[in-house]
Amino acid sequence: MTRSTDAADHTLVPTSRIREAFPALSRMHGGRRVAYFDGPGGTQVPAAVAEAMVDYLLNHNANTHWAFPSSAETDQIVRAGREALADFLNAAADEIVFGPNMTTLTFHLARALGRRLGPGDAIVVTELDHHANIDPWRALERDRGVAVLQARMIAETGELDWGHLDRLMTDHRVRVLAIGAASNALGTVNDVARATAMAREAGALSFIDAVHYAPHQLVDVAAWGCDFLACSAYKFYGPHLGVLFGRREHLDALDFPKLEPAPEHAPDRAETGTQNHEGIAGAAAAVDFLAGLAGAGGSRRERLGVVMDGLHARGAGLIKRMWTGLSAIKGLALHGPPPEATRTPTVSFTLADVAAAVVAGRLADRAIFASHGNFYALTVSRRLGVAAQGLVRLGCACYTTEDEVDRVIEAVSAIA
Repeated sequence: MTRSTDAADHTLVPTSRIREAFPALSRMHGGRRVAYFDGPGGTQVPAAVAEAMVDYLLNHNANTHWAFPSSAETDQIVRAGREALADFLNAAADEIVFGPNMTTLTFHLARALGRRLGPGDAIVVTELDHHANIDPWRALERDRGVAVLQARMIAETGELDWGHLDRLMTDHRVRVLAIGAASNALGTVNDVARATAMAREAGALSFIDAVHYAPHQLVDVAAWGCDFLACSAYKFYGPHLGVLFGRREHLDALDFPKLEPAPEHAPDRAETGTQNHEGIAGAAAAVDFLAGLAGAGGSRRERLGVVMDGLHARGAGLIKRMWTGLSAIKGLALHGPPPEATRTPTVSFTLADVAAAVVAGRLADRAIFASHGNFYALTVSRRLGVAAQGLVRLGCACYTTEDEVDRVIEAVSAIA
């Protein structure tokens, strides 16, 4: 029987109730119920998200800003989407930009910022980053002659070398600090407020990749003081859609590549082409789903705070259980910070003499879906010396149970 991992939080809907919202969790494979540990690559979606998208497509589908009802309804759905994501990030609705995915939005922002930059200017990224927060900036090396510098990762702990980052920020004319809030490969959580303060002191703009952070802890762009932040709705129970926060003054001032007749006002001026309206409806539904896990009472932002705190506490318990069980397996090496560190509920490991793809395939045979490879965090895998073998990654989500964690430990033990 599935056990709840609710620990002492009584303000959050029980895990068993959360699971009822996800049709995918009824899937069977080889006679067993599937346990999804692939959340860091994309979570499953609650029925309410799919229903919101279908409702848009069947009842409101139109382009924007025209004088007939379905177009006006689309305008309202887009506005509501901006308001929902603004609450999710603690921003203003006119600071929310939508796009196909975080990578595309980051390339778009990099091109706009790059028009201000040239030789002698520097952009700082880190070795912990997903390459969506490395390669868009590296493109400016070729296009604009800027220098892209990487702050080191401490391979033994999977943490950022803050001393090295400080030296880079001090010794170079840094114009942008682009840093991940959390490592999608190792679960490491960075001190974003500290990083943005360093950027301000250096006179640089700050860009935060919150793709892996946003599903697990409450983002707060106001408290962090960042200039830009990007995340992906499909990592927090929504559809495939990218979200970019930009401070209004930057969205108004940047020279975004755009078509001449496209809107000149923010945030529309930062968006190219017709948007994914059904995806926006689904992303808003995902935010409302999360807020609803706290029940009624309070603003949407307040309820999101309760929910994310509760899910973080549950995830911490799951990751401790998983880490303890996996660490007892002979030949298995865990990578990244230990469970007592500030981290996300994501674990990566290697198994001696067994390639990551083989491990993942054997887990799949046991109806455990887990990802393998480098997860576009190629620099991390290189620093760990596992670029050829790859990592096996296990991520816990709001629907993960203790029983499923025990299943994965038992399965990995059998593979080893």
